[in-house]
Formats: sequence, C-alpha cells, structure tokens
Amino acid sequence: MTSGDRTATSSVPTARRPLIPGYGVPEDEEGVLPWSHATERLERARNYWIGTAGKDGRPHAVPVWGAWLEGALYFGVGPRSSANLAANPQVVVHLESGDDVVILEGVVEVVESPEPSLSRALDDAFAEKYDWRPSSEGDQAVGTGMYVLRPRVAYAWSQFPADATRWTFDRS
Repeated sequence: MTSGDRTATSSVPTARRPLIPGYGVPEDEEGVLPWSHATERLERARNYWIGTAGKDGRPHAVPVWGAWLEGALYFGVGPRSSANLAANPQVVVHLESGDDVVILEGVVEVVESPEPSLSRALDDAFAEKYDWRPSSEGDQAVGTGMYVLRPRVAYAWSQFPADATRWTFDRS
C-alpha cells in the first residue's frame, strides 16, 4: 500500500441523496450540493478528524493536519493511527463542524518516495496552512506517517436535511 504518484480522478463524483431514514432527507435530487461545496471546505480546513480501527476492532479518532490536493487528502498521523492503518487501511475523515459537515470514506495508501512535484506541492500546501514543510522535517512526505486518501464516498450538508448530499467516486 504505497503511493508516490498523483493519480487522481478528473471526473466529478456522482451526487445523490444519502439514505438516512427518519430524518426527513428529501428523496429527489433537487437541492443537492455541488462537489465544489465540499472541496472548498476540504481545502481550507485546518484540522481533519481521522477515524481508524485497529485489528482488534477498537475505534480511534484523532485530529490531524492535512492538505487537499488534486482530489485527494494527504495527512500525517502518529504511531497508534499508523498501526491501525497498517492493520486496516479503511478510514473516515470528518471536518471540525457538526453543522457544516463534510465526511470522506475510503482506503488510504502510504505516501513513500513522492515525485518531486508532489513533494513540493505538499510542502507549499502545509507551509501555507501550518508554517511547516513536511520534506524539510524529514519525517512526513519522504518517510513514514504520511498517507493519502482518495475518497470512494463523501457526504456533506450545511442545512440538514434539506441539502444532505452523498457523492460516489468512480475509482476504476
């Protein structure tokens, strides 16, 4: 599970309504959010809550720094999350707000030996947000602890249930 390339999908994910029985989510597609609603929030978010589970099934959630680049979330985690991801690479990511919600689900890959252009883009994105460059620290973009999530499913809403939206991605 390694990835040093920038393989990303250029297509926009398919928007539908999420299935949340009993909460009044409309059945028609009128009012679903555009994908840009989610990407704007993912780009400007300072912290991303990463949910993992270990091989014993115990859940673990932690806020981390990250960067949304070219349709993927790049982020670093500590030892417990890394161990969980080695055992089970499935994750859920949630931004900080419970009112203006963006949730991502999918399988992560370890970022090892990134292309120089990706390493520079990660450095620039992290420096802009956090005044920190992963490659200069020698422990993130070029070593262990940096992961990439290309979501398979995403959810968002800002006026629940009226605009509750679920996106699916074609990752074939």
